[in-house]
Amino acid sequence: MKPFDDPGHDHEVGQRQATRDTTRIDDTRIEAVRPLMTPALLLERLPVSDATLALVEASRAAISAVLHGADDRLVVVVGPCSIHDREQALEYAARLGAEAAALSDALVVVMRTYFEKPRTTVGWKGYINDPHLDGSFAMNEGLELARRLLLEIVEGGLPVGTEFLDLLSPQFISDLVAWGAIGARTTESQTHRQLASGLSCPVGFKNGTDGGVKVAADAIVAAAAPHAFMGMTKMGVAAIFETRGNADCHLILRGGRQPNHDAAGVDAAGSVLRAAGLREQVMIDCSHANSDKQHRRQIDIAQGIAARIGAGERRIVGVMIESHLEEGRQDLVPGQPLRRGVSITDACLGWAQTAPLLHQLAEAVRRRRG
Repeated sequence: MKPFDDPGHDHEVGQRQATRDTTRIDDTRIEAVRPLMTPALLLERLPVSDATLALVEASRAAISAVLHGADDRLVVVVGPCSIHDREQALEYAARLGAEAAALSDALVVVMRTYFEKPRTTVGWKGYINDPHLDGSFAMNEGLELARRLLLEIVEGGLPVGTEFLDLLSPQFISDLVAWGAIGARTTESQTHRQLASGLSCPVGFKNGTDGGVKVAADAIVAAAAPHAFMGMTKMGVAAIFETRGNADCHLILRGGRQPNHDAAGVDAAGSVLRAAGLREQVMIDCSHANSDKQHRRQIDIAQGIAARIGAGERRIVGVMIESHLEEGRQDLVPGQPLRRGVSITDACLGWAQTAPLLHQLAEAVRRRRG
């Protein structure tokens, strides 16, 4: 075979075979490679103020205190299934922020700000991946829009939570996140457990898609341990990260082949957690498989949880509710205008249905104290 290099003219460092043309076997299915901004550049462009830093820090500490039994409030993660519109997200945040302040004696309210969506097959992957909803995949713009929105919400006084799906995107936004989730599809992923071990915020692991709790218990144990793995620094350089482990991880019950939001589901989860040497505490997701994706069922589920908390149940430390300005969902159809305030992923409760649930959950916490 004729060498690719001409030793009479080429002077690369190393062996002349090092620059052999490998295009026949490398990147054969890559259509294009585009530049990605560095996290450091975005953080310099959109920095954190002292007030924002203080709120993120205080919110993480409050959630940690609930997880460790030092605070008897309930963590409520509530908001749209996914963010697709800045103005609507800010309007929702303003409404939620007012309720969060009024109920702060009983609830630690965190707004869902989910920018990345796992897909069963294909579909819109979220605000970071495709912010214009048109398949243009303007990810640099998506990262900037996502960070800007988080800053606006947190600067308004409301902590935010998100699902960590991509392994690089946390470097762009995680300094603003008070609480994070690892989804049912990725709870068993070693790379996501390693990521959680180094995140600065509390993290909830969902049970597996089949309803299995042990994979999430294993994930909590793994994330609490130190790890070493490859990643990208904020300067955009590949590096080896060594973590200390995250002691603020917990279980999220989201259902599986059958719901697990009821007392029997909590009892069964408690047994698995106890066997793993973990705290017997759960956050309950009122949506997804627990509601069989029937969004209005979230109302009954949340009310049932409130009744049990009011009767003295202390193992339930948190609740998740999918909620938007208006109830239901809609399809993303090219050329067809979207209805304002309606989810384009999973169906959500409307704000008019959500606000009363927050008050019921807060009253349940107050009754439990009595």
